[in-house]
Amino acid sequence: MMIRKATMRDWDALQSLFAEARRTIAALGIDQWQDGYPYSDVIASDIAKGSTYVMEIDGTVCATFVLVDDGEPTYDRIYDGHWLSGDDSRRYVAIHRVVISLDMRGHGISTAIMDYAAAHARSLGRASLRIDTHKGNIVMRRMLQRHGFSYCGMVYVESGASFVAYERVLTD
Repeated sequence: MMIRKATMRDWDALQSLFAEARRTIAALGIDQWQDGYPYSDVIASDIAKGSTYVMEIDGTVCATFVLVDDGEPTYDRIYDGHWLSGDDSRRYVAIHRVVISLDMRGHGISTAIMDYAAAHARSLGRASLRIDTHKGNIVMRRMLQRHGFSYCGMVYVESGASFVAYERVLTD
């Protein structure tokens, strides 16, 4: 297993992962990402910023995720709850767009991703990891709980849609 920053050479693999994720989410009856999100310009921008990561096994990209180091405006306000590490808006690393190939689920990929994200956050002196997901995405919510995340409340994205928010406080 190798985690590295994505490059434009990973474009086709990322598109394939996101397409598979959209189909999987739709099969669960969830409307998240069904409008084509993440859009091509979002993916390209995240790659250019160096915030998209891929996991390779034997040279094949099998997962992707985004780490945001400089704050997530969506997380500036939380409703019906509170962040575990407080409201200091820049003491965390946000995780977005976690996608694991269906073929590789159950092989420790999510553990490797969350361990990598935690090590990255610690290297920056951050106190926690934050993430959000669709309230109906039970698979993701269970995975977050398995990896030490706690439900904190609701956040609203730019479109006005609400998502459940989780945080994992990092300890030494």
